[in-house]
Amino acid sequence: MSILVTGAAGFIGFHLSSRLLAKGYHVIGVDNLNNYYDVRLKKDRLTQLKQHNNFTFYQFDLGDYDELKDLFKMEKINIVINLAAQAGVRYSLQHPHTYIHSNLVGFLNILEACRHHPVDHLLFASSSSVYGANTSVPFSTKDSVDHPVSLYAATKKSNELMAHTYSHLFNIPITGLRFFTVYGPWGRPDMAYYTFTRDILEGRTIKVFNNGDMRRDFTYIDDIVEGIIGLLDQPPAINAGWNPSDPDPSTSKAPYKIYNIGNNNPVSLINFIRTLENIIGKQANIQLYPMQLGDVKETYADITDLYEAIGFKPKTSIEEGLTKFVTWYKRYYRW
Repeated sequence: MSILVTGAAGFIGFHLSSRLLAKGYHVIGVDNLNNYYDVRLKKDRLTQLKQHNNFTFYQFDLGDYDELKDLFKMEKINIVINLAAQAGVRYSLQHPHTYIHSNLVGFLNILEACRHHPVDHLLFASSSSVYGANTSVPFSTKDSVDHPVSLYAATKKSNELMAHTYSHLFNIPITGLRFFTVYGPWGRPDMAYYTFTRDILEGRTIKVFNNGDMRRDFTYIDDIVEGIIGLLDQPPAINAGWNPSDPDPSTSKAPYKIYNIGNNNPVSLINFIRTLENIIGKQANIQLYPMQLGDVKETYADITDLYEAIGFKPKTSIEEGLTKFVTWYKRYYRW
């Protein structure tokens, strides 16, 4: 079976591709290797993947539909996992056009490719950011997500709407995954846990927003990967019981389904920092700031649907996950 992983040189894409390759799948990786963060890290991830004979890599931008069409013509693709996107809430405040190109145009091209070259299952990355101004926790896929507070979140909400439309019109089995604050080795350098680790080790001041009154449903990368793999052979079916007069937004009469994929156990940011301090063996210099535009106070995943579908139950504690990350960080950066 051949699986296309877009964003294969990214954090989640790298870990997922590694696991799929170990399981014997043929993985076709696509990435544009943009410079949103250190390209060397992306290339080092790719070096690991290229050690597998069953890995094929193509470098291009999903916004180039001709390149994508040629790929689908050359390769027999059974499953598509679309992880390519412009990430980052704060970056979207200054670079909005990048998000439209990568997250909307790029995703439209994926949908069109799957329309004209039918696949068994399309899975795509959404985000906990779609819950936006919601304050009812835990966040449920049955909640409305009509009040995003960042352009990044709006593009992810748009992806869900686009996916449903194509599923409805062209009978494409599509699963959307709302990721909750994924962390771990080989992670994204713009994420707080990464910058906190660097700054604590180097004795720099770390910035803590909303005066530290934040909670995040930190989810370790291995748990995320297990969830995705568990869904590969579970393409959504038409929900014959879907009620249009009382619509459940997570499902449909189209073969479409949305899941939360998170730890279901939010941690306060201050406790998160204290755990990092204990692991590193050094105290952080903390400077408190007010809430930033586009940010939310708390994320908390209701994962009931995913548990019922595949028995998904995260196994990695924050202590274990951060220990693995710090160990990798010190080795990679030669501390």
